[in-house]
This record gives sequence, C-alpha cells and structure tokens, in this order.
Amino acid sequence: MFGKKVIISNIYNQGGKKKVSERKRLYIVIPCYNEEDVLPETEKRLTIKLENMIENNLISSKSRIVFVDDGSMDKTWSMISQMYKNNLYVIGIKSSRNRGHQNTLLEGLMTVIDDCDMVVSMDADLQDDIEVLDLFVEKYNAGCDIVYGVRSTRKKDTWFKRVTAQGFYKVMAWMGVDIVYNHADYRLLSKKALKELENFKEVNLFLRGIVPMIGFKTDIVEYERNERFAGESKYPLKKMIAFAIDGITSLSIKPIRFITSMGIVIFAISILLLAYYITGYFLGKTVQGWATLVVSIWGIGGLELLSIGVIGEYIGKIYMETKERPRYIVEEYLKDEE
Repeated sequence: MFGKKVIISNIYNQGGKKKVSERKRLYIVIPCYNEEDVLPETEKRLTIKLENMIENNLISSKSRIVFVDDGSMDKTWSMISQMYKNNLYVIGIKSSRNRGHQNTLLEGLMTVIDDCDMVVSMDADLQDDIEVLDLFVEKYNAGCDIVYGVRSTRKKDTWFKRVTAQGFYKVMAWMGVDIVYNHADYRLLSKKALKELENFKEVNLFLRGIVPMIGFKTDIVEYERNERFAGESKYPLKKMIAFAIDGITSLSIKPIRFITSMGIVIFAISILLLAYYITGYFLGKTVQGWATLVVSIWGIGGLELLSIGVIGEYIGKIYMETKERPRYIVEEYLKDEE
C-alpha cells in the first residue's frame, strides 16, 4: 500500500459553519480501459470540481475520485497509482484482467459500497458534463436514491450514431425493458440503492436495464454531452451491436415469443398452400413453381437458423449464469489509510 498523501487544499468552511466532513461522502466511479490519453485532464478537472463542491458545503471532504482499471494494456494503471500518491482525492482499483465496461463499473461500485454515502458513475473521456454533479447531489439531498443523467440533445452525434442510438432505446422499450431514454451510465446511486443492486446476481450485466428495477425515488438531470477530449472510443460498431444484443437478451424474452409467433404464421401459410396445391392437383392444373420451391426452402431454412441462433443466445446466457463465476476480481485496491 502506498503512503497517503499530498493534501491539495484546506477543506473546511469559513464563518463558523459546520465542517464539510459532516456532509455526505460522494465517490465518483470511473471505469478505465487504455485511457492514458485522457486521465491527466480527467483527474485535473474532477479534482477542481470536487474541491468546489466541498467548499460550497455540498459534499464531505472525504469524497473521492475512483479510477477502476479494466486490465488496460497501456500505462493506465501506473498513472492511476501515481495519481493516488499525489492527489488527496484519488483512489484506485485494479481488476485482475479485462472484464468489460459493465463488470468493471460494477466492480467499482461494489468495492466502495461501504466507504461512501452516494456514488456517481461516469466515463473517463470527459463526455459526461461534470458541471451537473451539483444537481445530482441536490436531488440526492432532496430524497432521491437514483438520479439519471439524460442527454438533452444528440446534435453532436453523427447521423448514423444518432439514428442507431435512438433506435436502440425504442427497440428496448418495445421489448418491454424498463430503460431510461437517452441515458447511458452517468447516474447517481445512494448507498441504499447500492445495497439493493448488490442483490442482483446475474452474470450477464446490463446496468441500464437493471438499475430501474431497484425502484425507490428517482429523478433525472439533463445535460449536453461533450466531444471526447482525447483518445479513441472504446465502443466501435461491433461492440455496440454486441452490447445491444446483450441488453435485449438479458432483460427480455420477447425474441423467443416472436419466434413462436413466426412459427405459427409460417405453419398456417403452409397449410393454406397445401390446400391450394391439392385443389389444383384434382382440377388438373400443373404446378411449375421450381423457383418458388427453391426460394421457399432457402427462406424457411434461413428462418430456422435465425431461430436456432436466438434460442442459442438464451441458452448460452443460462449456461453462464449456472456457473456462478465471479463477475470481477479485484487485484489491488489503493484507498485511504485508516
């Protein structure tokens, strides 16, 4: 364990007010994967923001910035370790290997659950507007256990990104998933909500769909998402599609029901066609239809393969759930010395 630490500023209020340490402890949990390009600026901006909130008596001086390394291949963890030694507000968590964004986020949330009063999760790329953190805390102080950061506009997205993202939320809603429109993973959770989230044991994580299941008093904070400060997005199209499939199959059984309905419809059509061809046979009509036959075989065969694939996706998830493997393993936890 590294020795702790250089103190950045005086964190007590003036004018005879109560000490800030009596305020609630806010932990900002940030999953990181190969984020060496953005970490220095992220640390700088969040430190300034945290100090301002402490000086304004919004949060406790024991509030912290939690960087969670998701098995990065670059200098991310060494940078987090150095920040931990030099910055009063930074603590670090190192995952034993790369487990993906959702598992790493959960790892951070569950690791700090006993040290904080509330947690805000956000990405490391500074696209989430940190200036609305005050609004998150104000709504928490007003009694909200969950506060969602919701994008007010998608004007900065490309046409493709905007259409696919909005389509994703609409499909999820159509599938019966309780999901907050235009919300990603920028949210506040109280300790009470974290304790309930801890009871959700599924391995196939989709936190955007799981958190609304918790219930409790909720609210939203609208903000405009910024451009990525530096580096490249860790969610290319391939990962976005996989993420969407995981979200749908983890939280909805409508695809299975759709296959059943499709099977009934195709079976009904086949009965009608059978009746039609039998009638034609007795009326002496010859049926040419080789092209129709080939197209039908290929069409039905394709539908069967698609159906098997969808069913297989669900069976695969059942397989992973029954193993009950750990969703994450903490290799190292750099925290305040007692």
